[in-house]
Amino acid sequence: MTNGFSGNAQAMSLVAFSAIATITLLLCVMTGPDRDDLDEFYTGYGSLSPMRNGLAIAGDYISAASVLGTGGVIALCGYDGIVLALSTTLSLLLLMFLLAEPLRNAGRFTMGDALARRMPGRAVRMTACAVTIAALLPLMLVQLAGTGQLLAFILGFSGDSLKTGCIIGLGALMISYAAIGGMKGTALIQMLKMVMLLGSGAVIAVLILRRFDWDPGALFSAAAAQSGVGSAFLHSGVEFAGSSNPRLDMIASQLTVVIGGACLPHVTMRMYTASSARQVRRSMSWAVSSVGVFVVIMTVVGFGATALIGRAVIAQADPQGNTAYLLGSRAAFGPDVSTGETFLFTTVTTAIFLTLLASVAGMILACANSLAHDVFAARVQEMSPHREMALSRLSALAVGIPAILLATLVQHRSLQPLVTLSFCLGASAIAPALVYSLFWRRYTRTGLLWTLIGGTVTVLLLMPGTNLVSGSPVAAFPDADFNWFPFTTTGLVSIPLGFAFGWLGTVLSGRRASEEQRHQYEAVEGWILAGAVRRGT
Repeated sequence: MTNGFSGNAQAMSLVAFSAIATITLLLCVMTGPDRDDLDEFYTGYGSLSPMRNGLAIAGDYISAASVLGTGGVIALCGYDGIVLALSTTLSLLLLMFLLAEPLRNAGRFTMGDALARRMPGRAVRMTACAVTIAALLPLMLVQLAGTGQLLAFILGFSGDSLKTGCIIGLGALMISYAAIGGMKGTALIQMLKMVMLLGSGAVIAVLILRRFDWDPGALFSAAAAQSGVGSAFLHSGVEFAGSSNPRLDMIASQLTVVIGGACLPHVTMRMYTASSARQVRRSMSWAVSSVGVFVVIMTVVGFGATALIGRAVIAQADPQGNTAYLLGSRAAFGPDVSTGETFLFTTVTTAIFLTLLASVAGMILACANSLAHDVFAARVQEMSPHREMALSRLSALAVGIPAILLATLVQHRSLQPLVTLSFCLGASAIAPALVYSLFWRRYTRTGLLWTLIGGTVTVLLLMPGTNLVSGSPVAAFPDADFNWFPFTTTGLVSIPLGFAFGWLGTVLSGRRASEEQRHQYEAVEGWILAGAVRRGT
């Protein structure tokens, strides 16, 4: 099947991709730290305004998996996709109201800093680093593997060697963003990405609504008629129709997205770039507003894709629906596309391309910072800023190169299990650890380690048994069937267990250890909850 894009659109897209890669790399060089200053590299001195920081937070939060994957679920599953998209906004609201200010007050550069505020020690920092990499590596693989597939789809080539070459070349570019630009450089790319996504997406949404006489009801009805499932498209149940308990499976999936998305380390690290608690509140307001607007855009474009070209065509192009956003954008113009419309479509494809670049750069930066700051710098009593920055840049290579190699191996598999794995780890290991550390006075070091390790191990044990890995035609291993876990995500079991591990580890630490931790928490409670004392170095 051809993608329906003209040769003119493909040529313009290729030129735009090359231009945006060159420009963003130059911007990273120009805005990157020009001296050996850790605060500048890790946080950019907190110099971003609330609006710019909010756009950067939204940019880190909206990954290519969100744009392409969630857009695909909306186009293929209707109502269930809208609920998933709204869950992403709810997740950011959870971060805004519960964790953003305490995280900013407790941490300095990494999640390990926030956890070690109460419980200093190498074990805590090293475990935090391991969980950070475990949670973000699967998402990096999805973005990198999706790069080759996206370029192949837009530019019309199908050779595996070309796809692999795209993954390697763009992966090297993403490592450069993280190593050269630091926090300010990657923030600039995230801001540019959000402006392009929101601007181009809003125009496409307007074009789609115009084709249905500005009547959302007519759009939804046309999408249901073209969905192949009729009115069921506008009700819950299509996405999990094959599950033994569809309603419970849907609840588990939404719970995992809401809790896990808010706690992924590449998102929480943006809290440290705010200069004050007031600034982080204002930044989060901009981030939530931006994500909310994009959810509306994605809903219109997803339903428009189904209404204009049909669910069967979308599924034929990609069983997961990852090309629905692009197909919907193309269909908005009708059969005859003018030069101006071709330029607009090029802007859409460039925005998606930039989303891929920016998402992986932010994740590599989060992993590299944790590896350098929490593992290597923590081993040395007084490490010079110059050496730590050099280690962080080398760590970007140490994380990025294996990610590129693994992405070339998984590019022909279904990538949905990797997305789900990251969110499950965020919800089952990182979220309980952050909540307990920031708010529970008697939480102990043993409880923290049990939370991080126990939650991670539980997810890794349960995930292979889900139908995303085997037992269904769209699974990662469609020809195998070792599907024994009854739900699509592990959240319904692993999230309660993550909190239970923390409670049990704390209880088994003994009353004396709990009392010591209570006194230590009370000594920093003003810092964490109210920012009463400026963060120390």
